[in-house]
Amino acid sequence: MSDRSPYEKFQSASAGDGPRGGARSQRDAELRIHGLNAVRAVFEHRPQAIRKLYLAEARIPQLQPLLKWCVANRVGYRVVDPADLQKLAASAHHEGVVADVLREEPASLTAWLRDLPAGPCCALWLDGVGNPHNLGAILRSAAHFGVRAVLIPKHSTLALSGAAARVAEGGAEAVPFVRLGREDNAMAQLRGAGFSLAATVVRGGSDLFSTKLPQRLVYVLGAEGEGMDAELAKACDMRLSIPGSGAVESLNVAAATAVLLAAWARRG
Repeated sequence: MSDRSPYEKFQSASAGDGPRGGARSQRDAELRIHGLNAVRAVFEHRPQAIRKLYLAEARIPQLQPLLKWCVANRVGYRVVDPADLQKLAASAHHEGVVADVLREEPASLTAWLRDLPAGPCCALWLDGVGNPHNLGAILRSAAHFGVRAVLIPKHSTLALSGAAARVAEGGAEAVPFVRLGREDNAMAQLRGAGFSLAATVVRGGSDLFSTKLPQRLVYVLGAEGEGMDAELAKACDMRLSIPGSGAVESLNVAAATAVLLAAWARRG
């Protein structure tokens, strides 16, 4: 009699099964993520996106619902050694689980605004943010404070990576990406939906903590090194700065985002 678990038996029989993306290449259509909360969040929000699962034996008890779903839906998985997980994740921070999942395509700004309910709303416009760890930290803060979307410029190559998803600790599944059109049109659409746009600048802006923030607000955040495009900042409705001691020039973009969102959350 085999001493393999029913899950391992199933995996051996079905490793190649499950739906695939059709014409699009797997590399473009799929994303490899790692980290317990990141994988659990995909399972909670869109389980049908899971294409393959790899896990350490020690994670089997914690991932029983996901494994049962894999069996029921003929999605292959494999129990592997931690060293193999590190190779699969290209990271030592895999937390015992790696998954190949379908990427979620960004919505258009028009579609996002059409479906947006009335009332208070905050979104983030990322102008050049590229570091995956910063992106992950931004998504985690955004999820914590109930941000409705991350807005991506038309020609930006910014996309979720495995490292960003892990750092986000599940936040990547809670905050959708929205692809903007032409900059001036995007601003007009946002203002037409009742949003004010606030450029976040290191110096020269209004004190964040003494400024009355609007109920519907888009924070525009610049790149990690060079900051925000000057013309974009000039086109915004407000310019905000986070006051500090002056001992350092500024907060990094991820830390600044958390402060900005906390200020918006306590407005009023």
